[in-house]
Amino acid sequence: MRYTTFAAMMCGLICYAGTASAGDAPDWRSWRGPKGNGSVESGNYPVKFDAEKYHWRTALPGKGCSTPIIHAGKIYVTSAADGKDAVLCFDMNGAEQWRAVFGAENAGKHRNGSGSNASPVTDGNAVYVFYKSGTLAAVGLNGKELWKTNLVDRYGKDTLFWDHGTSPVLTEKYVIMARMHQGESWLAAFDKQTGELVWKVARNYTTPTECDHGYSTPLVIQHNGKESILVWGAEHVTIHDAKNGEVVWSCGDFNPDGNKLWPAIATPVIVGDMAVIAYGRNDRGIPRLYGIRLTGSGDVTATSHAWLRDDVGTFVPSPVAYKGHVILVRDRGEVACIDPATGKTVWEGAFPKDRSNFYASPLVAGDLLFAPREDGTVFVAKIADGKFELLSENVMAEPVIGSPIPAGDRILIRGEKHLFCAAAE
Repeated sequence: MRYTTFAAMMCGLICYAGTASAGDAPDWRSWRGPKGNGSVESGNYPVKFDAEKYHWRTALPGKGCSTPIIHAGKIYVTSAADGKDAVLCFDMNGAEQWRAVFGAENAGKHRNGSGSNASPVTDGNAVYVFYKSGTLAAVGLNGKELWKTNLVDRYGKDTLFWDHGTSPVLTEKYVIMARMHQGESWLAAFDKQTGELVWKVARNYTTPTECDHGYSTPLVIQHNGKESILVWGAEHVTIHDAKNGEVVWSCGDFNPDGNKLWPAIATPVIVGDMAVIAYGRNDRGIPRLYGIRLTGSGDVTATSHAWLRDDVGTFVPSPVAYKGHVILVRDRGEVACIDPATGKTVWEGAFPKDRSNFYASPLVAGDLLFAPREDGTVFVAKIADGKFELLSENVMAEPVIGSPIPAGDRILIRGEKHLFCAAAE
């Protein structure tokens, strides 16, 4: 999702009984949560907070647009620090535990971009990070660097028009990275223990200008009983065998009219055997929203397109799953609940209009929808019982591009300058 984290960038629920304390915060180990749908459908979460009303906040050492993650009561977030790439660890009270610093940052060029757009990911043994500079690294839970490599040095510079956003994801054995741009595009697996390349497969398609540029994040899924990797970009969805990268399923025909300047930004969301994919240019009034069946094998282009909408979509924010439906927060703040089986609208709503856009991907926590706008206003809406009710507008007084995440009964919000923790009253 976004011309920033874009991340770009995973399908399911976090289920736990009752209201958890911050110390019992369930793991949120990757950008979109444990199953990649940006949702946790139980818990009690804060509604009202702002730049002066919070449980705690801590200053960050530099700019970053990535989303924090949580594992075992620790928070991990990437950021610039004194002009270098870094990953920081905080406890659940916002106290810094350690930071690991790498080489010089590549600060990015979009106003909402940074060198730390990609979100970290952990398997509980190490934290894996990637930066626009090309650094891909693993850090132990004690902050010690385990290995480091540079994908720009190894495979050349990316040619993306805007800042890198694809986040790393994890299979059982490997760290997975995707590069989709004009030039040699690929999907690659690196050994978690050593960082050594295990496999790398080309992913090249001929497309109109910029349509081969990808900022979305791969999804690790089960397909036909095997651990697999779903990749969206360059006008194609592909599913790869996690063991060797082999393409086992592919679907094209997302831009039959040959429109130009359609990069893939929003990460798909999966509900059941249906992937909902936002494409087109919703920011320019040319939305496309596809329902794609993930059944079968081989080239399924002719059979897997279930439905298409050309009147609703999103360009940057990734969709989120909620009780069998898909929620879209569109770039100008319109909200739509979509039935993934049919593509039909279940209900609609909208946040107040403003000159600022929505870049962060939304979070559903309990029955609340959290949606940050780029100017740092975080909206909270109730979306239960088939309707949309705006509850609050929370001004954080600094840009918010990363996605909010749940932390027990709290919400973490990564701003441009601070990491905030908001708690329920």
